[in-house]
Amino acid sequence: MATTEPKGQNVINESVLLESKTLRGSVLDRTEVLDRVKTLSLLPDEMHVTTAMVAAYFGVTVEAIRALVHDHRAELEGNGYRVLTGTELSDFKQLSGIQSRTGSLALFPRRAVLNVAMLLRDSEVARQVRVYLLDMEYLARTQPVENPVPTAPISLDDRIDQRITHILGKTVVPMFNALIETSGEHRKELIALRAGVQRIERRLHQHHARLQRLEGVREDRPAVGVMAAMDAMNGRTFEHHIAELLRRDGCTDVVVQGGHGDRGVDIIGLTADGRRLVVQCKRFAPYLNITSPDVQKFVGAAKVLYSAEVALFVATCPFTRDALNIAAEAGITAVHRGVLEEWSAGEPLKVLE
Repeated sequence: MATTEPKGQNVINESVLLESKTLRGSVLDRTEVLDRVKTLSLLPDEMHVTTAMVAAYFGVTVEAIRALVHDHRAELEGNGYRVLTGTELSDFKQLSGIQSRTGSLALFPRRAVLNVAMLLRDSEVARQVRVYLLDMEYLARTQPVENPVPTAPISLDDRIDQRITHILGKTVVPMFNALIETSGEHRKELIALRAGVQRIERRLHQHHARLQRLEGVREDRPAVGVMAAMDAMNGRTFEHHIAELLRRDGCTDVVVQGGHGDRGVDIIGLTADGRRLVVQCKRFAPYLNITSPDVQKFVGAAKVLYSAEVALFVATCPFTRDALNIAAEAGITAVHRGVLEEWSAGEPLKVLE
C-alpha cells in the first residue's frame, strides 16, 4: 500500500466527503484512485468485488461494510451495487467460477467501491482514498496548463493531451458540424477536414491511454476501463452516453427517446453524411446475452417503422451466434461489449463514417 500522500495543497478536508453527497458525486468517475492507494483485487469477470473483498481492501470487517450498505443502500445502488439471486446468481456463478452456497451474492463495481471509500469512517485506506480524490480534483480545477507544477500522478503531457482533446471534441468538431449543416458548396471539403480533426483527437486519446499505462503505480494492476463506468450507469444514463458518442462522431439531430412509446428504438438521428440512424441500447450484465428475438424485434422497428439506413444495436454484453447472424442478414450493426469499449475509448464506428 502506498505510504505517501499526494503533494497538492488540498483546500478541502477529506472528511467533507463523508457529509456531502453532492461532492461525492462530483468525483465518482475517478475510480483509478483506488489502485493508486492499494491494489483492488477483482473477481474473474474483472469488474466486480464481493462484500468480503471490499472489507479486505479497506481493512475492516464484513459487518462494517454491511452496516454501511444498510445506511446508504440507495446511493450505492445508484453507483452499481446490486444483489444477485435466483437464475441471475446461478448464471454468474457458472460464468465466473465463483463457489458460493448462499442464496444471494452482493456485487460492487469499482464505482461503488469508490463510493464506499467516501462513506467509510474507520479505515485508513478509505481516508487515503479521500485525500487522493480531493487532491486530484483540486489540481484539475486550479492548475493552469501554461505553468504546471510537477506533481504525481498527473504529468505535463497528460494535462496537455486532455486539454487539447477537450478543445477538439467540444469546440472544433461541433464547429465543423454547424458549418456542414449550413454549407452546400463546400460540404465535402468540410467533412474531410472534420475527419482529419477527429483522427487527431483519436490519436490523442490513444496516446493518453498509453501514458496512463506507463505512469501507473503498478504495471500489473487491473486496467481501469470505460466499461466499469458504463456498468454502473442506469439505462437512461447509458442511452445519453451513447448519444454523446454519436455526436462525437459527427451525427446530427440526435434525440434520445427511450422509454414508454419509443416503438423499440431508443435514439434517432442522422449520420454525418445525412443517412437516417436509429439505435437500440441495452445495458445488460456482462454475463448475459443479446438473443435472436431481441434482434428480430429491433429489425422490425428499425426497418419497417423508421425506414432506417443505419441501425445500431448497442449492448454492454455479448450477442449469441444466432443473434449476430440475424443482425448481419438484416443489415443491423451489432455493437457488442468489446466494440463498445473501443468506441467509447475513441475508435469510431466504421458504419458511421
